Amino acid sequence: MAGITIDNVTKRFGAEDNAVVAVDDVSLDIDDGEFVVFVGPSGSGKSTLLRMVAGLEQQSEGDVVIGDTVVNELGPRARDIAMVFQNYALYPNMTVEENMSFGLKMSTDMDDDEIARTVTDTAEMMGIGNLLDDTPGELSGGQQQRVALGRSIVRDPNVFLMDEPLSNLDAKLRTEMRTEINRLQQDLGVTTLYVTHDQTEAMTMGDRLVVLNYGELQQVGTPLECFYRPANRFVAGFLGSPSMNFFEGRVDGGTLRADGFDYDLTERMQPSVGDRNAVVLGARPEDVTLRDDAGADCEFEAAVDVVEPMGSISYVYLRPTRGDREETFVVEADGQRPIREGETVGVKIPDEDVHLFDAETGETIHQRRLDDEARVALDERMQTAQGST
Repeated sequence: MAGITIDNVTKRFGAEDNAVVAVDDVSLDIDDGEFVVFVGPSGSGKSTLLRMVAGLEQQSEGDVVIGDTVVNELGPRARDIAMVFQNYALYPNMTVEENMSFGLKMSTDMDDDEIARTVTDTAEMMGIGNLLDDTPGELSGGQQQRVALGRSIVRDPNVFLMDEPLSNLDAKLRTEMRTEINRLQQDLGVTTLYVTHDQTEAMTMGDRLVVLNYGELQQVGTPLECFYRPANRFVAGFLGSPSMNFFEGRVDGGTLRADGFDYDLTERMQPSVGDRNAVVLGARPEDVTLRDDAGADCEFEAAVDVVEPMGSISYVYLRPTRGDREETFVVEADGQRPIREGETVGVKIPDEDVHLFDAETGETIHQRRLDDEARVALDERMQTAQGST
């Protein structure tokens, strides 16, 4: 087993005078046994960063260290890593047993009996012990993914690298495989880097998240830290589904004047705002409250544009009745509450749940308040995640 250090790594593609920077000066320390998820939209550089750790891409600048070894000049085979790809990469003419044993035969001095035992034990652990004589064409997508994972596990590598391994599976199977990969990683204790653009995978699987955008590192932290304490507007908007609502506004004394409503800045918010002329208010859909009509304690009125029933909850898309805002914002409401498109409702954004961002840089300048119980729970989870590494 081994930790990983990514030291000021940059990757450029193309001629130097017209190069595309895919990864821009990223530095990370990943502990031995840690499960780290690289997350970001398409084109954020997460797969390129993973491929540089694997040795499939050569970085333009910086160092990659696995354990105590600088691996810049080493090929993938010499780095003692195992990689699981999106497309499984199984040999179609080989059985499951042959697929899982092929790497051992090529890269180790284990004898046939030892290889057979290792493959059988791993297949049983993966729940595919009864499929060893089948070929990939006879397997479902989930079974093929288990074979791909098993083929990596039998090698007993220092590092697992997983590049969107669940994206080809249906929603139910993805949920099952998320749990399976989490369990396996905890049981094996192997340092794991996992690439995904799926927020649910990111929030439920990693000890820490590495959030990337346009090749730049946005935030590194536990899933809950990134969700409740986002470093900037990008992280706040990327994590969470539906994403955080944003309202741009200008500061007028102690009031934020947005398009469609005015929002009184509390004493706790005002020092964060300082002398800024413009800020962005952010509030997650689950934190915004709907009222049947606009009472005195409501911030503003809004017209219901679309209602999406989701069962126990509904997502309600609204526009302020005042101003010229064209973009809707979304509120999570009780699924049993009757809400009709076209009606007018009152909207309350509780001040304790508000984030504020610098309008120019996107930097977070004010975080939502957590009550004592929630703050203690968040701190404990963050410490547990950090301590498990």
